[in-house]
Amino acid sequence: MGATRVETKDFGSQIPYAEPPWLCGLPSPYIRDSHRKLQRAMRDWVEKHLTPWHLRTSSRTLQTGKKSSRLPQDLYKACAEAGILMPMAAGATIPQEWRNSYPIMGDIEASEWDGFHDFIIHDEMTRVGGIGIPNGLIGGLVGHRPSAYQHSKNTARVQQLTGTARLASSMINVAEAGSDVQGITTTAVLSADGTQYTVNGQKKWITGGTYAKYFLTLTRTADQGFTLLVIPKDSTVTVRPMEMCGSACAGTAFVEFDDTVVPVTNRVGEQGGGLACVMSNFNHERLFISFQAMRCARMCLEDAISHAITRETFGQELASHAVVRHKLANMAREVEALHSWIETLVYQLGNLNERDSIARLAGQTAQLKAHSGIVLERVVSQGIQLMGGLGLTRGGRGERLERIWRDVKAITIPGGSEDILLDLSIRRAIRGLTSPTEPRKSAKI
Repeated sequence: MGATRVETKDFGSQIPYAEPPWLCGLPSPYIRDSHRKLQRAMRDWVEKHLTPWHLRTSSRTLQTGKKSSRLPQDLYKACAEAGILMPMAAGATIPQEWRNSYPIMGDIEASEWDGFHDFIIHDEMTRVGGIGIPNGLIGGLVGHRPSAYQHSKNTARVQQLTGTARLASSMINVAEAGSDVQGITTTAVLSADGTQYTVNGQKKWITGGTYAKYFLTLTRTADQGFTLLVIPKDSTVTVRPMEMCGSACAGTAFVEFDDTVVPVTNRVGEQGGGLACVMSNFNHERLFISFQAMRCARMCLEDAISHAITRETFGQELASHAVVRHKLANMAREVEALHSWIETLVYQLGNLNERDSIARLAGQTAQLKAHSGIVLERVVSQGIQLMGGLGLTRGGRGERLERIWRDVKAITIPGGSEDILLDLSIRRAIRGLTSPTEPRKSAKI
């Protein structure tokens, strides 16, 4: 049994801070009827399809000692048919090319879709508890940029969005490079007749790699440029599962290309233009990781409060001790502040064009992603401390806290580690400072 949760038809959990303020009946300048409609539809779907599967596999693992971490293909197909995959790949705006071609969860009009719908759909999926299942289902989805893809019915992109095959993002992750995007060593050599590439190299920590039929891969091409290729899995592509400390259902893999031949028609965009696509995709990746961290932190706070008001120590409820209330108050203020920052950034991103949002908000997005991991790490640590031994146990009242504790580093490291992102945010903030007495100039940092 998990921690006590009281649900109502209208507002979800009634444990304090367990839900966003707008879902608890408080007014919001951002939330419209379509957002509420999406939230209800998404919560119902997760409770019907994901939660039972998770509970069955968790119980089986505890009883047999055998891991049951591989997600069934029919669950991915169900996500596509329910209208989850395409909106999650699209992000804050559903491109014209995809409208009327794929279903949308809650039957939301594509023209209405915005960054708050994107926030809600990620938030609700993460309610299953931890990030393993969400990452296993949607972690390999790539940002839209539809004009860069061919749109025949046989393409990897269409197969991905219809749930018939998975396309994993294997853009930059290599053992040699880490957070150094330009340090990749996977090469693609164009044939003399210009019809195909020969790819050699390795990619590591590829989310969804064990499920994938295709790999969207950033390669180093002629003149030290970077080119994106869609690489089908064949006998020259080796995929090995990687055992991770958390996010077990994500299908994380080591992928190796050995003289893999890729037709030039599988190139995404122009040769040498791959790095720009990758950097653009980073912003949404960092944003949705922040969404995941936000909901994980809320679940930790929810379970800690639920435990504190039901557990008795020394003849009193745990919550009657001032030191316990102090811990809960600090957890709550960090969660609510993080939520407000996310909403502010989502609103700002939605009111700038793509070029301006990258120029003005890429640094803040990086900073938010780093901060969300810091908040989650503190909140889950304090939650486990309050639950004591229950928070260390796989199963029972502390199940979600224990699982999220193992998932923390799968949030703080992917998409750019904390130190790298905080430094990036400040460098971007002070680049091109304007002095009251001097013209605008670029800071040398």
